[in-house]
Amino acid sequence: MKVLGALGYGLVNVFHPRMLWLMLWPMLVALALWGTAAFFFWRRLSQPLGDLLRRWLEALLGWLPYDLGMLAAFIANSMLLMLFFALVYLTALFILGAFGMQKMVDHVAAQSFPSLERRRGGSVAGGVWNAIVTLAGMVGMFLISLPLWLVPPLGPVVLLAILAWANQRLLRYDALAEHADQDEMARILRERRGSLYLLGFLLALFAYVPVVQFFGPVVFGLAFTRYLLGALHDARSLRD
Repeated sequence: MKVLGALGYGLVNVFHPRMLWLMLWPMLVALALWGTAAFFFWRRLSQPLGDLLRRWLEALLGWLPYDLGMLAAFIANSMLLMLFFALVYLTALFILGAFGMQKMVDHVAAQSFPSLERRRGGSVAGGVWNAIVTLAGMVGMFLISLPLWLVPPLGPVVLLAILAWANQRLLRYDALAEHADQDEMARILRERRGSLYLLGFLLALFAYVPVVQFFGPVVFGLAFTRYLLGALHDARSLRD
């Protein structure tokens, strides 16, 4: 229930005047970057990928009286489209984490937890390192899982799993860095791992919902912050 409450908080507060610009510019920058890359490289990637899938389909389903080349081309372009949306979304999320997360933390703290002590267990260097680890882990999982992408039903599932991990990994550090000390941060991230993965998975799904995907990064930045500061507030209340 607290996960849904945090998500509801993010949906309501995304249209706050302080959040509107954060909602727009990271996504516009990400769309410009990956739209340019798609313009120049889409055909160069889709054709060899389609040829590879066609050979795989012919070996597996060559007995069927259908044009497997058209099917392979459709699957290849669908895979690239999914990857395009995921890259736009993740790029916007990285930009938001680097340049907008502090504003969201201040907004949530002022609204919901004005008396929560700031113990500053995190740092700018820690946030940068967390982003590097997230990016490296995501690339590593993507490369390891590449054979599964050749099995069409598994490709979307694998991508959602990778995005769910990357989403929660990227957002959780900055959400707590200002208010929690290092021990509190480690304990909360350990105890709330399942809920954080659920939020990360929901964010991954948002990446493929038209219109919603445009303001999804800010919604979940707010949701992660609200959920984790609430967890920190509850933990301190129990100790006191």
